[in-house]
Amino acid sequence: MDTIFAISSGLPPAAIAVLRISGHAALPAARKLAGDLPEARRAAVRLLSDPDSGSPLDRALVLCFPEPASATGEDIVELHLHGGRAVVRRVEQALAAIPGLRRAEPGEFTRRALANGRIDLTEAEGLGDLLSAETEAQRRRALALAEGGLRARIEAWTQRLLAIAARLEAMLDHSDEEDVAASQAGIARIRADAAALVEEIAAILALPPAERLHDGLRVVLAGPPNAGKSTLLNALAGRDAAIVSPIAGTTRDRIEVPLFHGGIAYLFIDTAGLAESTSDAIEAIGIARARDALENADIILWLGDDAPPDLGNAIAVHARADAAERSVVPEGRIAVSAHSGVGIAELWEALDALAQTLLPPEDAITFNARQRDLGARAALALRSCAVEQDEILMAEHLRAARAAFDSITGRADVESMLDALFSRFCIGK
Repeated sequence: MDTIFAISSGLPPAAIAVLRISGHAALPAARKLAGDLPEARRAAVRLLSDPDSGSPLDRALVLCFPEPASATGEDIVELHLHGGRAVVRRVEQALAAIPGLRRAEPGEFTRRALANGRIDLTEAEGLGDLLSAETEAQRRRALALAEGGLRARIEAWTQRLLAIAARLEAMLDHSDEEDVAASQAGIARIRADAAALVEEIAAILALPPAERLHDGLRVVLAGPPNAGKSTLLNALAGRDAAIVSPIAGTTRDRIEVPLFHGGIAYLFIDTAGLAESTSDAIEAIGIARARDALENADIILWLGDDAPPDLGNAIAVHARADAAERSVVPEGRIAVSAHSGVGIAELWEALDALAQTLLPPEDAITFNARQRDLGARAALALRSCAVEQDEILMAEHLRAARAAFDSITGRADVESMLDALFSRFCIGK
């Protein structure tokens, strides 16, 4: 396997640039640049020189981390360079000229850490979330994942599952030597223990999905044409995110605007005005997309004068409240004027309060979509075990549950899990 290198501290220019080398040739390559290396895990200043010409490159801090106790499980050398672009580029050129070394692909350091067992799949996903976190709640959840919070829970469940399976296997191996009453009592206990595990998994599955925290709550602005949806979106965003016109039907496609408020991530979606019928083919497509957005909304801001659609969490908004003909505010609606700013703060308060009920509790362990699917498989297998009459089939259900647990942490079919993970997103170097 090639030895790889990359800047791990962010793109220059910066005061310091940390260039990391990982692989079997990391230490020999570092010696070619720095000469004698400091002992493991002790920092020392070295003059880096080009191996071919001998010309000085930079005076850097050098740290060595021998395998397997390193971030990737391989030999790692860190070069703490001065963070100018020319310095970094020149040191990278010198490393690239050494046979067996190449620049790392995006996320390759994390992938090697995962493949070498330094982290598991949930920790890798947590690290990816941590690098993209933009709110405090996102940071806390990602850090809990990256530090093994979910891994510890899955490992505890796995140990209990193994204990249940061991008892069942023992009963199957020695069934002829036990009396019927003892056997029935043992099976009943196994069923009860499996059912208890189901309840714990179901409690996490019942929590709001983690995607709402990470991707933002989907807030759809909806109502009839010319209801003021785009104007309200601009007022909430504090900028001209959507085109505003007195001409009905200006918005024909969905406009998505990510916003952060009160430490909560939102994805506001402006939609075409809902009309019963239209002869305009493009407008019809916009209306269809608006209805689809409503079906998938976490929160609906309804700007129509009629009742909001019965699709879940809706906040009824009385828009253009500064207009003389709209001075009477119906009961249960928030009066808002995007032009004067009246009601905008009240609307944000309502949004934030509703959002708190739709997000996972603070510091709760939650599943992402991949984990949730596997957790549901494990729960189904354990539930089947709890009601199964055939003891052989009970053992099969327990094996299926364990396979689902192993897939959550990445123990099962590691390479395919790695490919699936890194094909969706790249985790930072």
